[in-house]
Amino acid sequence: MERTYIDIYCERIEPGLWAEPLNAITNLAFIIAAFLLIRMILRSDPAIRRDPALWVLTGLVFVIGIGSGLFHTFATRWALLMDVIPIAFFILIYTWYAIRRFAAAPAWVCALGVAGVLGLAMAVPPLTGFRGGSYVAALTALVVIGGFLKFGPKHAGGTALLMAAAIFAVSLTFRTVDAPICAAVPIGTHFMWHLLNGCVLFIVVRALVLFGRRV
Repeated sequence: MERTYIDIYCERIEPGLWAEPLNAITNLAFIIAAFLLIRMILRSDPAIRRDPALWVLTGLVFVIGIGSGLFHTFATRWALLMDVIPIAFFILIYTWYAIRRFAAAPAWVCALGVAGVLGLAMAVPPLTGFRGGSYVAALTALVVIGGFLKFGPKHAGGTALLMAAAIFAVSLTFRTVDAPICAAVPIGTHFMWHLLNGCVLFIVVRALVLFGRRV
């Protein structure tokens, strides 16, 4: 019988809303991160509470959790789009604001940074055959921007971005080995991608709240 659902992770072995219980439930990490960020913003000074960029990014963290949860339950094409589109928007928007606010860079530099991340995300998968290759762009952005801030102007945001990069590297490893070790670990490792990335998104948005002045 023709398969009518998307099966790309180890935990799913059949159709059904709860065929990936760990992969579905662990998306709560994003929801929790979003609510922690909301509480942090509301407890900050009025300028931060009125900052639309922080609310957009925090909203995207919440939507990422919802979209990923939909994909790991419904496992359909539309659910896959609900999963990947908010992630793509978050990566590109955050890249702009990280360069703009941490480095006080002009808009054209921010645009080049966003274009570089987008180009790398589009180039890596077809060149390498690595299914998660588009996330290499996000990891590269964290390392490059964080390294520049840490060892250049000694900006406090650099440490946060490099910490996020280290966690994200571990997270991407768990995502990558999910299929190869499926026979030995039937539940897979993709759920760790969710748990760790909830931490990553919290760290990077928190850094913008604490250290990202509006330009």
